[in-house]
Amino acid sequence: MSSVRSIRKSESIQASAPADFLTIDEAAELLRVHRRTLDNMRWRGTGPIFRRHGGRIVYQRDELLAWSTERKANNTRPR
Repeated sequence: MSSVRSIRKSESIQASAPADFLTIDEAAELLRVHRRTLDNMRWRGTGPIFRRHGGRIVYQRDELLAWSTERKANNTRPR
């Protein structure tokens, strides 16, 4: 029975893995910013962590959300 559980667990990990990596357009939509904003932040080194997969830039969903959480603010004063 434990082998059945491990097979199901590995199947669910594989099934969810592609959704964990987002293209630039998908990441921009998730963060509700323009694609160009992400491009500029990436160029300046101020944006979320990204990866290159075969020349394609991708973002991991959890890292995008963590980056966004770090930017919580109570007022509009610059940090």
